[in-house]
Amino acid sequence: MNTAFRSIGLILAALALFIFFRLCTYTVGESENVVLTQFGKPVGQPITHAGLHLRTPFITTINRIDKRILEWDGRPNEMPTRDKLYVLVDTFGRWRITDPFTFYVALRDPRSALSRLDDILGSEVRNAVAKHDLIEIVRTDKDRKPVLDETIIEATGANPLPAIKYGRTVIEREIVEEAAPKLKDFGIELLDIRLMRINYNARVTEKIFERMISERQQIASRFRSEGEGEAAKIMGSKEREILQIDSESYREVQKIRGESEAKASAIYTTAYNTDPAAAEFYRFLRTMETYPTILDKGSTLILSTDSDLMRFLKNSAPAKAAPTAAPPGN
Repeated sequence: MNTAFRSIGLILAALALFIFFRLCTYTVGESENVVLTQFGKPVGQPITHAGLHLRTPFITTINRIDKRILEWDGRPNEMPTRDKLYVLVDTFGRWRITDPFTFYVALRDPRSALSRLDDILGSEVRNAVAKHDLIEIVRTDKDRKPVLDETIIEATGANPLPAIKYGRTVIEREIVEEAAPKLKDFGIELLDIRLMRINYNARVTEKIFERMISERQQIASRFRSEGEGEAAKIMGSKEREILQIDSESYREVQKIRGESEAKASAIYTTAYNTDPAAAEFYRFLRTMETYPTILDKGSTLILSTDSDLMRFLKNSAPAKAAPTAAPPGN
């Protein structure tokens, strides 16, 4: 029995010693700092080095504060740009606690810190967006060369994307520079902030679509204008070629006709000059061919008696019939 009681006593003593050891000591991890408080008030300096430490049991409270890099995920907020376009901006930031004592006194815990970050960073992001045009926020930096549609440049005669002065990277640095001093008062170091996503609202999207339609209409107008100009050029070339073909054809016809008439005249001359009677017959035919062209029912001619035309007209009267003999018996 004594042995059993002795064993139980040793166990209880060891357990009591372990509990007392746990109440009087605490450990600090590599990724945290510790602020000690007594009855809710911070005491001493923050514990920043890892290891085993002593404390006053039942009086001292251990408040662990993470010293790793933490993230801040801002709520998407709709805000206006300088050119009066409303966009939905989603932000992301990284921060860490550099002064545990100040942080604990001002904010107590990370939940309060995130709430304060929402207020300060959200306000600074809104101010930065309001001071710049939309193109400055969308483009990364002024040195980045965007892909351009050459057809739009040819149609409009200008670059559709305006030049930028800063870019989103510079704007993000401005936000950090403006917000960091305010957060330092809470023992927080702001490491970085990013405009993670930028969405257009319905009105901005409609304007963008209208601009895209306008640009494509300008391209279509240019194509139509070029097509009409090319069509007019083709029609002009066609008309010119037709006139040239007609002129050359007419000249060739007249040349052939003149040559044939010359050959015919030569043949007539050769044929009719072989005999005086043939020449007279030729003269008679040519005169007869002339009469239908100069004489009709309404024509009046005044000719001399020795005219070549009168020569055949004078001899054209029909001969008078001889008087008939009286019937016998009269």
